[in-house]
Amino acid sequence: MTPPDARPKRYPPPEFPPRRPALFAKTPPAIFPPILGLLGLAIAVRLALLELGLDAGPGDLLAGVAVALWVFATTAYLGKLARRPGVVLDDLRVLPGRSGLAAMTMGGMASATLIAAYAQGLAAGLMLVALAGHAVLAGLLVRLLWSLEPAGRAVNPTWHLSFVGFIVAAPAAVALGWSVLAETLFWATLPVALGIWAMSGLQALRHVPPAPLRPLLAIHAAPAALLATVAALLGRAELAMGFVTAGAVYAFMLLVLAGWIGAAGVTALWGAFTFPLAALAVAMLVTGGVWQAPGLVLVLVGLVAIPAILWWVLKRWPGGKLAAVTNAAEA
Repeated sequence: MTPPDARPKRYPPPEFPPRRPALFAKTPPAIFPPILGLLGLAIAVRLALLELGLDAGPGDLLAGVAVALWVFATTAYLGKLARRPGVVLDDLRVLPGRSGLAAMTMGGMASATLIAAYAQGLAAGLMLVALAGHAVLAGLLVRLLWSLEPAGRAVNPTWHLSFVGFIVAAPAAVALGWSVLAETLFWATLPVALGIWAMSGLQALRHVPPAPLRPLLAIHAAPAALLATVAALLGRAELAMGFVTAGAVYAFMLLVLAGWIGAAGVTALWGAFTFPLAALAVAMLVTGGVWQAPGLVLVLVGLVAIPAILWWVLKRWPGGKLAAVTNAAEA
């Protein structure tokens, strides 16, 4: 029992005006998944215009906007990282941070694909730096997962981004003439993707994800689409057809379950819808044949959905609202 003469604990008075964080100190990793979606959309639009025999100008314009946005966002996060390098570990502790940081380095790989036709040296350097950064993030995540309790190490769709995301560099490698690297990335990430799919399937039989996390289920379509694209670029038509079919079937299942998946309403995690959509459109267009027309349809869908989700997410970045709802760490 508290003594009657005990004084209440003193709390510091509230700051007035409220303290404002330093520039970019709370940059939320959640900005990167829809930016990655925009980069993928730019690749898809380029392919669609080529298939239709139309002027490539609009595709190049979209590519320029997407790459510039990725450069700005990455610079903002690197500014945060420079203030406190350990902040990356704090961001990796939450799912929006894990997916966002992986999407950041994957965005560098996608940007390399977009600029390879115009500046091969720059594209090669960017791809290698992005691959190295992705490897560092994957290693940090493994270390973090190892330190958690078993419940914290449960498989989730963001593992695809961290451990299979290296495959995004393969199209850039093909464009640069580095087919051996592309083959290596394909065969190295294929068993990882299969393993995550298998573990996720077994987990789904025992545990239904809560409504706020259901949009992340869309991420499972991305590896199938990316593996299909790389297989097609490497001349493995049968593998490409198999993976793009699997990705399309899974996407149709998501569409059927759209009400259940979107039960929590629009959130920052809707960025998880953007890059699988763009990746599947690219896969269909690269595979061709019966998938060409569906691929063109997905490009049209992406031209509406991806910028809309991107705008919804980015307009919550200034002022710190996005950082707050996604538990982004502060440097």
